[in-house]
Amino acid sequence: MQNSKFKIQNWLFTFCILYFAFLIGCSIPNLEKPECTEARLVTREFYSYHFGNDMKPSRENLQLREKFLTDELEQNLAVQTDDPTDYFTATNDYPKAFRVGGCEVVEPNKIVFEVVLFWKDDTRSEQREVKVETVKQNDKWLINKVENK
Repeated sequence: MQNSKFKIQNWLFTFCILYFAFLIGCSIPNLEKPECTEARLVTREFYSYHFGNDMKPSRENLQLREKFLTDELEQNLAVQTDDPTDYFTATNDYPKAFRVGGCEVVEPNKIVFEVVLFWKDDTRSEQREVKVETVKQNDKWLINKVENK
């Protein structure tokens, strides 16, 4: 009887050790700075909205996106709505998908992301990058500038 009790205790002890080793070994540390994490969410939300709707520059489309933009950028784009090039992808050949990539903290309230743009169909597989500057104004991250990389 004691032999059986010893086996159960031994098994329980081994299980506990392995369980805690698994929990400790499987945790994935977040190496990204908190500013990047916050600004990344807004950048991803903006580009998801942008790709899910009409990307053609127009006053109406700009108004629909203004909650994501700094006042300065929105005012600059308001005078450029006749340009067929989409400011946010830097092309008039609209990509099919995007991914928000690397983050650079320029200042505590200024982040630059690499946004990768993808074109893929039966005859084409291409990707390009743009740099997206986001700034924190009034406790809210907003897109301030997009440039070709």
